[in-house]
Amino acid sequence: VQLQASGGGLVQAGGSLRLSCAASGSALGINTMGWYRQAPGKQRELVAKVTTAGGMTNYADSVKGRFTISRDNARNTLYLQMNSLKPEDTAVYYCTAGTSYFRPTDYWGQGTLVTVSS
Repeated sequence: VQLQASGGGLVQAGGSLRLSCAASGSALGINTMGWYRQAPGKQRELVAKVTTAGGMTNYADSVKGRFTISRDNARNTLYLQMNSLKPEDTAVYYCTAGTSYFRPTDYWGQGTLVTVSS
């Protein structure tokens, strides 16, 4: 599976961005896709994930109510709609795909930088 993320950029606090992740190649066994992020000096963390069948979602507490993960199966594209952005959301965001719901990290896309200014 190849993953290509896009949509990052610079936005003011309170603003919105939508990240996209185009998937290609064989998706055999893939059952979950997700978004992770890594802020400067911090460990990489899960932001949100969604199952490819059924669309079950899970979010980090820090983004609940502000971020929405979704998947367009027809377009093989994963999205992350980010609203009410905060400076602490500044990070490199990575899309992932995997065969485990608990750790969907078999495949990683390149990161896309999101910078939220105060």
